[in-house]
Amino acid sequence: MMRRLAAGAAAAALGVSVLATAAPASADPGHDPDWDGGHTRLSLDVGPEPAWEGRGISIRGKLSVECEQDYIDGFVVVTHADHCKRAGGWKRLAGKSIVILFKADGSRGWEHVETVRTHRDGYFSTRERAWTSGTWRAVFEGAWYLRPTEATDWVKVIRH
Repeated sequence: MMRRLAAGAAAAALGVSVLATAAPASADPGHDPDWDGGHTRLSLDVGPEPAWEGRGISIRGKLSVECEQDYIDGFVVVTHADHCKRAGGWKRLAGKSIVILFKADGSRGWEHVETVRTHRDGYFSTRERAWTSGTWRAVFEGAWYLRPTEATDWVKVIRH
C-alpha cells in the first residue's frame, strides 16, 4: 500500500495522473511473498508463409498482461482497473523490449536478430530477409512485476 501511495505522490508531483481502483493490501506484490508477477501473453506472426529466399518477411506480434493481476511499472499502477473487469480481459503493454531470435532448421542454437520495443498499443513489428527455413522466436524477458513469456513461428523458405 505504501508503494502505491508513494507512486501516486510522485506522479502528482510530476503532473501525471494515476487512475486506480482500491484493492486489498495483499494484492500489492511488495506485501505478498507468494505473488510472482502479472501473467503476460505474447503473440507472434511471421509472414508471408512460405517465404521466398532473399525476400523480406514481416515479424509482428502483441504483448499483453492479464487484467486479473495487479502490476506496477514505473509511475503506472493498475490495480484491477475498471476497463479490465470483464472475465479473461487483457491489457496491452507499451514500451517493453521484445528480443527476436532465429534458429535455422538443423541448427542447435538461437541467433539474436534484433531487439524491438512494443508501441503504445502493445504491438511490435520489424522486417528481416528470409534466407533459410526455421523457427522465429519472440521473447519478453519480463519486467518489474511482469512474468516473462515467449512465442514461436516456423517459416518455410522456398529457393528460387
